[in-house]
Amino acid sequence: METEGASSVTVRKTSCTPKAIIHQNFGPNACYKVEEVHESAENGCPGLAIVQKGPCLYRCTLQLPEITVVSGIFKKKKDAEQSAAELALEKLRINPATKSSSLPETWDGLVSRLKYLFSDEFLSSLHPLSGHLRAALQRDCHLAGLIPACAIAVFDATLSNLCKSIDPKVEANPFLIISYVMRAAAKLTGFIASSEGELWIRRQNPYPPEIIELSSIQQNPNNPEIIVSPSDQQSGSPEILMVEAINIPCSLEKTVERVFLNLTSSGYFLDVIAKQLGLLEAADLMISRPVGKASSETRLHFAAPKQYLLDISSDLLHAKEVRSFEGSLNARASYLSGQDIYGDAILATIGYTWRSKDLFYEDVSVQSYYRMLIGKTPSGLYRLSRGAILAADLPLAFTTNAKWKGSLPREMLCTFCRQHRLSQPIFSTLSSLEESSDSSQSHKKLRVTDLIAKDTQHANGCVVSAGSKETVESGGSFRCEIKVYSKFQDLILECSPKESFKKQSDSVQNASLKALLWLDIYFRDPNVPFERLKASADGLDIRFEPKIFVEAFMLCQPLHNVGHNEIEEGKLVYPNSVNVPNALSGHGLRSLNIEGPDSGISPSNGSLSCVSYSASLVTEEHLKEQLETSDDFEFEIASGAVNPHLESVLIQMSVGQSACFIVDLPPRELIFAAADDSARMLSLLSSKTCCLEYTIRLLRVTEPLEDRMEQALFSPPLAKQRVEYAVQSIKESCATTLVKKLMF
Repeated sequence: METEGASSVTVRKTSCTPKAIIHQNFGPNACYKVEEVHESAENGCPGLAIVQKGPCLYRCTLQLPEITVVSGIFKKKKDAEQSAAELALEKLRINPATKSSSLPETWDGLVSRLKYLFSDEFLSSLHPLSGHLRAALQRDCHLAGLIPACAIAVFDATLSNLCKSIDPKVEANPFLIISYVMRAAAKLTGFIASSEGELWIRRQNPYPPEIIELSSIQQNPNNPEIIVSPSDQQSGSPEILMVEAINIPCSLEKTVERVFLNLTSSGYFLDVIAKQLGLLEAADLMISRPVGKASSETRLHFAAPKQYLLDISSDLLHAKEVRSFEGSLNARASYLSGQDIYGDAILATIGYTWRSKDLFYEDVSVQSYYRMLIGKTPSGLYRLSRGAILAADLPLAFTTNAKWKGSLPREMLCTFCRQHRLSQPIFSTLSSLEESSDSSQSHKKLRVTDLIAKDTQHANGCVVSAGSKETVESGGSFRCEIKVYSKFQDLILECSPKESFKKQSDSVQNASLKALLWLDIYFRDPNVPFERLKASADGLDIRFEPKIFVEAFMLCQPLHNVGHNEIEEGKLVYPNSVNVPNALSGHGLRSLNIEGPDSGISPSNGSLSCVSYSASLVTEEHLKEQLETSDDFEFEIASGAVNPHLESVLIQMSVGQSACFIVDLPPRELIFAAADDSARMLSLLSSKTCCLEYTIRLLRVTEPLEDRMEQALFSPPLAKQRVEYAVQSIKESCATTLVKKLMF
């Protein structure tokens, strides 16, 4: 028995949120009331109390039979509710700490859950897995009712979490969870049938006719064991659906290509995918977790190495590892999913959802595959957010929210961590007044992401402590520190910039951008020498743990080449700083032609320029294929937010002029991510000598504001120097107010 001799072994359960614990204890007697709070926002200019409309904030009141509590003020409703729930738990002295249960109890929960999944009640419910059960009942002949073990393991989150509680290694090992499901099925003899040689499970006794009817499926009159859908009975023939998917070969020498899956309304889509991979049936498949968003139905499907799974009769406590699969690691598929995937894989968006009993499906193109690929890099995230893969680039500095285009750095850093299965980054801000204070409140740090902090207010859209609001109003400055941890809470990197900002939100965005820029250096060239990576980290005020860092991003090493190793898109990699524009701005640029009269209005550093452009692939035979176009693309000059070739041409132009120029090809990933017709693009790239042609027109130029120019040309800015001079004059003359001083 798996539980033999294991009475002392404990298993950690996933901790519940404060709101979930309140629901467990009070159920419908807990009443949450959320109200909007409108606060004025300061403009950050010392001495001028200009009131502006602030962001919409929320406060929650939680009413329980015994007490009533009021939360602090938060940017999101759910954060206010969680804060109120935590305050209630503290007053009621309920400890929300993670509980532990014994291994036998967890196993009993796993077996009970599996039994429920094959119950009459579950078949007719709206659940992703119940859709697979209904589809399995429509399979032909001896396959009718057989559901692959991988579908049960992947599409029921409760069962998956129970397996993770037994062994956390299930999170990273897609093969291990199958053995736990099959072991649990073996305990339900008489209710569930399974086979040691085949990775499938079925219910032994047929479902009652009334349950079948309630589930919107009907029995075939010629064979009562086979179920057909009502639409098939009405039409007399199954409906055929053609869904586009992507085949990702195991060998990096083979290209990714699209395939078409011919689905029928009376068939089981996993059988079709298995056949596409050369497998006999769906029981031979493995399914990855969602690629991209957690709610996505985009998953990778690949062959299950069932001959290497643990034997069901083996001892669970002493045999938790699955032996290495005798096959080649699919680097591209593994990188997308964050799991080890062997052999060829099919990337498809097909499945059942919580919203409908009908099969959900979408086409997955080669273009969308490459966008997923580059979307796992910092610069790729920014390019996608701008909708300008061949024109945009990750900016080198954060100036102001008004001039920043695309996703903000903090948002991109959080997305990057989710994409790579890391813990969410921790943002800590420190004000200059707190640093200089000698009181007991000095050096008090605030976690910006701590959603359950007490007595919090908002300034400039960020969470700050009640005392920090005075810092904003009195002209103090802020610094931000960021820590990024692995899924297992190992510190990967820490970014602690020395620069300070008047606005707390600006300090957060600046620190986030520095972390992204350093990560982008690695993702442009995973083989970058450690000395160069360390020097770049020092230049950006970043400290990292080399061993943990390499382990966290190990899957990207044999794959990524989104930038050239030595010179990339007109940028040189400097050893102790981030990538900066090449001083030879014309490097790689040829055949420049500027047309139109000179209007005298040209871009300058810090100005906002708006252009229309198109980027096309051009062959030596003068064949031309348009890749990307935009009628209104705006960016800040000299911020690094655009392709340096494009910017070097633009600063030579004036408003109303047009230019056409040719540059060397960027990495192929960017070409395919921008191209609509991947087959046509592959043909041109493989048989022709190609280059990239840009056609741009400068539409308008907005000159930078005075304060922005001051910040660019004076350090510290003149505005700050004037304030400091005034304060010093007041102190020297013992004047009580600035007005009194000015009167004399």
